[in-house]
Amino acid sequence: MNIEELRDHCLLKPAVTEGFPFGEDTLVFKVAGKIFLITSFQEGDRFNVKCDPELAVELRERYTEVQPGYHMNKKMWNTVFMNGPLTRKQLLEMVDHSYNMVVNGLPKKIQAEIADGNY
Repeated sequence: MNIEELRDHCLLKPAVTEGFPFGEDTLVFKVAGKIFLITSFQEGDRFNVKCDPELAVELRERYTEVQPGYHMNKKMWNTVFMNGPLTRKQLLEMVDHSYNMVVNGLPKKIQAEIADGNY
């Protein structure tokens, strides 16, 4: 998977925006104003995603391509390398998990607006 496929997948999700709040190299995807994925154009072979803390540790132990989140809270963020043996499906599942964690942490009213397509 490459950065364009990653971008396309993120933008298909409801209420997602993309931007460059940390500079022109760092692409950030948010849902309802909350970050769920960060990637770099310069280092386009990896991305950072939010993860359930227990699952984060499990994934790091299972896959060398999953590391503690670079410049992030290492308890809840992983850096995932896309150029290893992880499948496209596995990579996208990590993106989806991050998106869902952020959405589930939003107020119920905003969750309902996203679900209804009214956000």
